[in-house]
Amino acid sequence: MALEQEMRARVEEMRARVVEAEALVPQALADALRSGRMGYMDYQRIENLKADTAMRKGIGGDQPPSAPQV
Repeated sequence: MALEQEMRARVEEMRARVVEAEALVPQALADALRSGRMGYMDYQRIENLKADTAMRKGIGGDQPPSAPQV
């Protein structure tokens, strides 16, 4: 019983780490755009890839398709 609770706590800890890491992605993208390491077309390709992935997940039934972000 204690081991199961410990594993649940570890899962929640890992989820928190994922949320923290996901929060850094927009900052890193903005820094790359500002510094010139990434161009606008690269950014558009990334956004297109994210939209395609959301669409495929929606078609596959994993999650409802989300509205595209501008």
